[in-house]
Amino acid sequence: MRKEFVGAVAAALVGFSSLAAASGSVTFGVQAPITGKYANEGQGIAKAVKLLAKQQNADGGLNGKMIKVQVCDDEGKATQAALCARRLANAGVFAVIGSYTSGAASAAQPIYARANIIQTSDGTADELTKRGFKTFFRNAPPNSAEAKFTGKYLVKGKGYKKIAIISDHSSFAKGLGDAVETAVKAEGGNVLARAYINSGSQDFTSVLTDLKSKNPDVIYFSGYYSDGGLLRSQEAQLGMNVPFVGGDANQNVAFAKIAGSAAKGSVIINVPAPENLPYPAAKQFLAAYKKAYDALPPSIYTLTNADGMRVIMKAVEQTKSLDPVKVMSYMHNKVDNFQGITGPITFSKTGERIGSAFQAFEVQADGSYKTVYPADAASS
Repeated sequence: MRKEFVGAVAAALVGFSSLAAASGSVTFGVQAPITGKYANEGQGIAKAVKLLAKQQNADGGLNGKMIKVQVCDDEGKATQAALCARRLANAGVFAVIGSYTSGAASAAQPIYARANIIQTSDGTADELTKRGFKTFFRNAPPNSAEAKFTGKYLVKGKGYKKIAIISDHSSFAKGLGDAVETAVKAEGGNVLARAYINSGSQDFTSVLTDLKSKNPDVIYFSGYYSDGGLLRSQEAQLGMNVPFVGGDANQNVAFAKIAGSAAKGSVIINVPAPENLPYPAAKQFLAAYKKAYDALPPSIYTLTNADGMRVIMKAVEQTKSLDPVKVMSYMHNKVDNFQGITGPITFSKTGERIGSAFQAFEVQADGSYKTVYPADAASS
């Protein structure tokens, strides 16, 4: 009886998608943290999707259909993410852009898969593309790729001998921290300490004081900017003159605001910034976003999610179809070096984004970023 019920629900949800495609419009869902501690990330994603929809509609729509956008606030939490997924599926969306966190993306995955709804997300936990969901596409490189670059940067690029790694307990941050630890050791480096914080707890002095007694050469933090900025600030308050290197989730304008003067000199690992890419589309989108919202995107993840939508629209145009199966097949098999806002995009058979390079950015006094590694990227 339960199997029959689940099957009926799935069929009904697919029916909703078919109904949306058959009407005069097509709806893209946005699942993102519109409120909560990652709110500026989620708001940036929603703004990017709305801007792309407006641009596409001004150009005649998508296969002649006007694009509508429906936003659901998942607050970056798994429970709320599942609710959002059900809500958007019931609304008959064609595709969903989001979410920002790996935990939220994971909670939504099976719901979108059952409803045959395409999902793109910048959740970087490796397991997201190992669960076998054909509907899922990652628009940012996975933790394992970032970790390999980070290990090389810390050990070979900077020559750090005593590396301390801090993570929070989220699947994303713990996974990235573990992967960086493995990568450091593979490069012949030494992980002096592996520490954990409770995200959002505001006071990390006990963890930092313990690390100070171990005299590390560098502190690497794998968690999110809201905690990373505080860690950097409190490190300075404790008189720790130790370099700070953050994972990709620290690249957000709020990092420098939270860290204050201590932000200067911090290094963040991520994919290239749009201004470092030789694609006119990247610069054009930044200019359009600035004109529309009187501000630049809060982080690279506004742009990776925009790329997720851009690839879906490209696949729809190329297949001349709003059939999710045809569109997904194109994305899996025929998207090859698509010129994304965040660099070339190719998807593997599992929906993994492959081939993206990483860079190390140093935070400047004004909060801007300067590429410092690798040397060829820094000098370009």
